[in-house]
Amino acid sequence: MTRSHPITIAAVVLGALALAPAASAADLNPPPPDFYTCKATGAHTICRATVRFHEDPSVTDVACPGFAITDQGDVMQRFTRRYDADGNFVKRIRHETWTNAFWSNPLNGNTVPYTQRTIVVDRATVPGDLDSIVETQTGQSTFTDPVTHGKVMKQAGRTVTAPDGTLLSESGQQWTVDLFVLGDSSVLDGVCAALAR
Repeated sequence: MTRSHPITIAAVVLGALALAPAASAADLNPPPPDFYTCKATGAHTICRATVRFHEDPSVTDVACPGFAITDQGDVMQRFTRRYDADGNFVKRIRHETWTNAFWSNPLNGNTVPYTQRTIVVDRATVPGDLDSIVETQTGQSTFTDPVTHGKVMKQAGRTVTAPDGTLLSESGQQWTVDLFVLGDSSVLDGVCAALAR
């Protein structure tokens, strides 16, 4: 479920949940991006943000024989960052939902719609050091053939990734692991057939 999506935030950045007095981002290591709102909660600080944007058609790192796949959709992301009593980053959570989303074949215009819901939890093994993050990702995505209405590809499960990008563990049905780690491109057969017809 890991994908590279440029967060061109043609976005509506919504404010956050009020908890306590506002905390100064300048006191946090590293400081959160400007679109977060931070609140002190006792000795700790929690920063939150919600972002909505439309992902315009963009070429993915997934390809079928003879063409690259493009991706687009509406994205809603909810972010939470937690800082410890010393102001050091310790945890980040991202809830992401894709709607009105589909992959397409730029050569013939065929599309395969999908839904996706993902939760990404990043924990700093060294407080304040973003290079020490261990990432845990859970969620699911389902791709549906628009002609047969059959499910042509699905992902549901959990992955854990080390700070250097090494896959530490995985469970469930993971087409991204099969494709990008194990090199099994057959997981795309159903999607590619629907896009090529």
